[in-house]
Amino acid sequence: MNHAATTRTPLVCSAEDYTAFKQFLCKTSGIELGNGKEYLVVSRLNGLMRQYGLANMKELLTKLTTGHNPGLKADVIDAMTTNETFWFRDAPHFRLLTAKIFPEASHQRFRIWSAACSSGQEPYSISMQAHDYRIRNPGKLRDVEIISTDISASILNEARRGVYSALSASRGLDDKQRSRYFTPHPEGYEVKPEIKKQIHFQEFNLTRDFASLGRFDVIFCRNVLIYFPPAVKQDIIQRMSRVLRPGGYLFLGSTESMPAGLDAFEMVTEQGGIIYRVKGQ
Repeated sequence: MNHAATTRTPLVCSAEDYTAFKQFLCKTSGIELGNGKEYLVVSRLNGLMRQYGLANMKELLTKLTTGHNPGLKADVIDAMTTNETFWFRDAPHFRLLTAKIFPEASHQRFRIWSAACSSGQEPYSISMQAHDYRIRNPGKLRDVEIISTDISASILNEARRGVYSALSASRGLDDKQRSRYFTPHPEGYEVKPEIKKQIHFQEFNLTRDFASLGRFDVIFCRNVLIYFPPAVKQDIIQRMSRVLRPGGYLFLGSTESMPAGLDAFEMVTEQGGIIYRVKGQ
């Protein structure tokens, strides 16, 4: 056997290739990789390179920049997007929904945007919370619409399906919650139809204009803006303030803060959590 013909050279990302790849990723998705993350690029793209039969980073960059293979571009963005999440992440945020935000709802249709929703745990958790609130408060919050977006088409397909392994369904949920919100499935657990029906999933890049999404009462944009340059992060939050209805709220990740110099929101601290409300409304 000719081992030279069957053994691949391990993927290497030179400083030059890394710089070019960072520029590509920032231009196409807005995501900014920091310095010294060559190891991350190698680990995320190694399998993809084998799948496409690409020998090295230069060959990958050439195919990406010529634009003749949109499937490759989408797969690279998928591979570089962090999709790790779990149910009811940052519990104080969900207490705020039930104790403060839902009771304030006064109009018929209540719209929530789950930005960068990943594999669906966030929007499904929101839907579960709204479902339980309606049961406890008959006649309240009757029409809830949750728009759930992500840049990754493949992860959205996974979220839309609503089927999770036993391990995934255990992260943040107890047995009672699994029984209430899921039905058994050969692959683990499937989200019940009454929880799914409130959610609409769609592919969306946060660097695009938000006008097509409509107006919202609440926006969840948690643990994603850390991947954007400061100027892009500030622009995204500023534009989110314009699509929130009067009195609307923005959730950031529990370790994130509002960028300096951005005064569209006022901070509200309640239920052990922090949210941001549009100022002057």
